[in-house]
Amino acid sequence: MWSIINLFHDLAGLLFPRLCSSCSRPLLQAERVICLKCGYDLPYTDFHLFVDNPLARQFWGRVPIHGATALLYFNKGGKTQKMIHNLKYGQQTEIGLFLGRKMAERLLCTEYYQDIDLIIPVPLHPRKMRKRGYNQSQFLAEGIAEILGIQINNKTLIRKTATQSQTKKDRYTRFQNLQHVFKVVNKNAIQGKHILLVDDVVTTGATLESCAAELQKHDVKRLSIAAAAYVS
Repeated sequence: MWSIINLFHDLAGLLFPRLCSSCSRPLLQAERVICLKCGYDLPYTDFHLFVDNPLARQFWGRVPIHGATALLYFNKGGKTQKMIHNLKYGQQTEIGLFLGRKMAERLLCTEYYQDIDLIIPVPLHPRKMRKRGYNQSQFLAEGIAEILGIQINNKTLIRKTATQSQTKKDRYTRFQNLQHVFKVVNKNAIQGKHILLVDDVVTTGATLESCAAELQKHDVKRLSIAAAAYVS
């Protein structure tokens, strides 16, 4: 019986090969999303272990943040970039779940993130949502929620204005472009709660800063940030 099942898996693998989302090599039967080698080589930041870390410093003096962490370093042409690209543009939403679970496992290792009440993914504008078909930050949030057992709220914070790509803009310009872009539509859902705001990649932090500034207007207890990747 097992030989027949294994044969079926082997044939399915030939017809529809599962590839590593980082190096594109075929995955073994026991491997998920990325191969063991790429998993071993992923550039983890370990920011969750340090309150004073490079990501947290981006928000000092701008918005009050309880904790800020990112799972991986993002380097041009590196493994993280390939994974994030496949997550955002390749319909490989399982990468978001995978990275979210990895993030949650690390959050469990520090008391700093133990009292989170609600997870909020950074929202997409409805037009971009229709074009892409999904919000990559939602899948990161779902991976985190699966491990931590915390509710996700993707209705309270909305993106009311579409913006152009911010890739080539500096931090000040990005923040100026993102002012008044986000809006809380149900303040009762977040008042008095420790919110974990989730995003995919942090470069200047302008998007998260704009989201955080809007959330802070509505009496949240604490606000923390978790991202899949950090551009150093």
